[in-house]
Amino acid sequence: MAIKISLAFLLLLFLLLLASCRQAPVPKPRAFFRIDMPEKEYQEFDANFPYSFEYPMYAEIKKDPSPQQEPWWINIDVPEFRASIHLSYKKVDNNLAEYLDDTHKLLSRHIAKATGIREDAIINESENVYGIIYHIRGPGVASTCQFYVTDSTGHFLRGALYFNVVPNNDSLAPVIDFLKDDIQHLVSTLKWN
Repeated sequence: MAIKISLAFLLLLFLLLLASCRQAPVPKPRAFFRIDMPEKEYQEFDANFPYSFEYPMYAEIKKDPSPQQEPWWINIDVPEFRASIHLSYKKVDNNLAEYLDDTHKLLSRHIAKATGIREDAIINESENVYGIIYHIRGPGVASTCQFYVTDSTGHFLRGALYFNVVPNNDSLAPVIDFLKDDIQHLVSTLKWN
């Protein structure tokens, strides 16, 4: 009987050892979906507006739906990324300082969440286009790229990149960089009409 108990005890001990040798589950690291970028191809926007430019083939131009929109305000929507570049145009009539001040006020709304802001000058003498692109860094910044361009005497165009998602700019970084290239292309092909 003692042999049966010790045999049963050894068998139970062996089963416990087998069960305890499994590794504890390890959580998988956070990962993000792979994002396939479309091919870069551009088309001309020139619809009797006071400005024209080239924009991506994968984007759609729509009138700005906001209640305070003005006649030459548009959105360049990129449905694939749930992104939009908001463009607002103003006629300059000795009020350029006011528009620049408004631009800085809108930019300052992002400073609380920004970890840094880099400014790139825009100088296109042949088309009389001058301005600044603001690259805003930070994980919770709502708009990571804003810009304005002007000829300082008649035209002022302001733009901002927004996503229709909760900002997580770490995971959106490839898309942000991809769309910043499109903004750079837009600005470099901009002409006043």
